[in-house]
Amino acid sequence: MSIQRTSMSGIHMKRSLGAKSLVYPNPVFLIGTYDKKGEPNLMTAAWAGICCSNPPAIGVSLRAATYTHGNIVDRQAFTVNVPSEDLVAEADYLGMRSGRDEDKFAATGLTPVRSELVDAPYSGECPMVLECRLIHTVEVGLHTHFIGEIVDVKVDEEVLDQDGVCQISKVRPFVYTPGDRGYYRIGDRIAGAFDQDKVRLKKS
Repeated sequence: MSIQRTSMSGIHMKRSLGAKSLVYPNPVFLIGTYDKKGEPNLMTAAWAGICCSNPPAIGVSLRAATYTHGNIVDRQAFTVNVPSEDLVAEADYLGMRSGRDEDKFAATGLTPVRSELVDAPYSGECPMVLECRLIHTVEVGLHTHFIGEIVDVKVDEEVLDQDGVCQISKVRPFVYTPGDRGYYRIGDRIAGAFDQDKVRLKKS
């Protein structure tokens, strides 16, 4: 089925911003790892996302200079923690400090929980956690893209509905916008997915 473009009056003029790592929105994830001494660490990462369904996998891009980068290489595992809006201050702090210099779990008051499935910790306070085993490493310029197979997804009982479906309104994640360097909550549901074929497409 071909889709007709909207009339010229509906097309907005675009301004070039140049080649840059800019897209809206970015997720806010906390990456959990153990260092060489077995100390737990968390860092905030925004360049990450699901990259495969079979096997279920997620990718996280990190600079080699980060403490977490070396931890993932050493331990071949990491967790992806989804913080709720209540943890925005902690998430911001975790993105500005290095685990080389301090115990960031202790500094933020978050609780490290040892994963029983992978060699990495997660935060007990985050309502959603992905436990990941490193399966691929791709060097992309300044960043390394770590791809982890998702061994398990753990969520708080309170964020599930009566059918066992995880509800975004109860997880209450938030996003980061690199342009204005801000955190934003996620808004209302605007439509159901996979049913928009019912929409009458406008023709020019």
